[in-house]
Amino acid sequence: MKQAFTTFFRSLIVGLTCLVWMGGVQAAGDSPALTGEEVYRQYCMACHMVGGKGAEGAGRYPALAENPRLIAPGYPIYVVLNGQGAMPWFNGILADEEIAAVVGYIRTHFGNDYPGAVKAEEVASMRGPVPKE
Repeated sequence: MKQAFTTFFRSLIVGLTCLVWMGGVQAAGDSPALTGEEVYRQYCMACHMVGGKGAEGAGRYPALAENPRLIAPGYPIYVVLNGQGAMPWFNGILADEEIAAVVGYIRTHFGNDYPGAVKAEEVASMRGPVPKE
């Protein structure tokens, strides 16, 4: 019984995550840029959770809270652009300004206090072709 509940719960989480993610997808440039907090709430919070604590279940969603991998902005920019593991890519979905804003947001919230603003030009210089499945 416990295994059936765990399987059901994992399927439910994956389904809801996909529903939330797909419901918010729009082509970059179709609307005004969102703030870092807005991007986080719309695209990231379903998996990385309120407070950036991450989760495990249907997949592993690493904690952003107090995460030393966010010290330099290049790593989170790369991951947001190209995806990694269970995380989808946002290249072609979010504008450079939105990716810079959300990376800046996670680097300065959730117990992180990493200096240095993240600029859209940094994102643009790392953006390549939209990944394919």
